[in-house]
Amino acid sequence: MNAFVGGFVPARAGSLMGTRVSHSAPRSVARFSMMAKSKSVPFMERPPALDGSMAGDVGFDPLNISGYLNIKWLREAELKHARICMLASLGWLVQEFYTFPFYAGAPKLPTVAHDYFAKTALSQVALFVAIWEILTTPAIIQMLTGESDRMPGDYGFDPLKLSGNFNPDKGKRFQFIEIINGRLAMIAIGGMVHQAWLTNMGAIEQIQAGKFSP
Repeated sequence: MNAFVGGFVPARAGSLMGTRVSHSAPRSVARFSMMAKSKSVPFMERPPALDGSMAGDVGFDPLNISGYLNIKWLREAELKHARICMLASLGWLVQEFYTFPFYAGAPKLPTVAHDYFAKTALSQVALFVAIWEILTTPAIIQMLTGESDRMPGDYGFDPLKLSGNFNPDKGKRFQFIEIINGRLAMIAIGGMVHQAWLTNMGAIEQIQAGKFSP
């Protein structure tokens, strides 16, 4: 039997006699580049731009906006709106308790006060915002083009030294606190505005009256 087999074994394989030779054809291994799953939406893939390097990044981008726009520009916009909404949420509540003397005749309900100030104070606010945007746009452009190492939302304003110049871990912690509170404020101010439209009552007034629906 060995002689019979040996007569049909190729010379190259003959040198392997005495060893276990596999005659099965090599199998092609399919390789898949699987993306990591999003922490916030586990059944969706995490967008490549959301690599976890930014504070508060939980991979939430169901519309894949970060796949079309620069992630630094998106974070700049998010921080700017977050900060504005944190101030707006605080102002919305404070004005129910206190009004500046020179605004004594203004309506207390913010949705009504908007129309009251539309031709006066709001014009001044719009002017200040326009000037601020003009002055800060060059720094944002330099950040997006790679001409500077500026981080999104960094305007060098840190009177309480919370950015962690001497303690990077502390700085990251405050960045995380800022973004999650800012996201909450964006949702909160939207909710308070719509509740005021529906009930014609301020947020504190609604709570005191127990009126949460029209």
